[in-house]
Amino acid sequence: MEWLKEGMNYLAHLRLSRPDAESMLGNMMGDFRKHIGEDKLPEKVRLGINNHLRVDRFTDTNCLILDLKGLFSPERRRFAGIIIDVAFDYFLTRHWQKFSDDELDDFINNTYDNISSLWYIMPEPMQHVMKYMIRENWLQSYSTLDGIDNVLNRLSSRIRFENKLVGAVEEVEYNHQKLEEGFLAFFPTLKEYVETHDHLN
Repeated sequence: MEWLKEGMNYLAHLRLSRPDAESMLGNMMGDFRKHIGEDKLPEKVRLGINNHLRVDRFTDTNCLILDLKGLFSPERRRFAGIIIDVAFDYFLTRHWQKFSDDELDDFINNTYDNISSLWYIMPEPMQHVMKYMIRENWLQSYSTLDGIDNVLNRLSSRIRFENKLVGAVEEVEYNHQKLEEGFLAFFPTLKEYVETHDHLN
């Protein structure tokens, strides 16, 4: 369900990017690569895409993440990875100062400026999503459970078959402590992994 990843866990990918505009764009563009000819992109954008894919692979195969998926109700377990990704952006906003020297608001505003400066590089589907991200300030909305609820409901509407993502924020609320503990155990490991491979980003 790679197509579902458009519109989720952007904040984590951005924090794990280098701070320049092209790298940040590439780290967001990883979910839109089917719409682009990567060989035509600037090198820093391509390296950012590769970093995004490394982050996804590391996350999807991590034992801690696999254990957290077991917390979810049977009817939503199929989408547990998606819910965890979105929830981790929420927990990242709650613990932002542990992982960044920048204020969250400053980071978000800088991100939007960087995105806007490279609009011409984005494929059209990404431009469409980024337009709504900036206008509705998605990155800031991750800081509340209501915002996470909106993200999950929006993702539900993209799925062409019946699903239980609408209202799935209740899974985050019910498992809040264990998910938060999982995030705090996992994200430093992920950050270290990315920094170890920084020469590839």
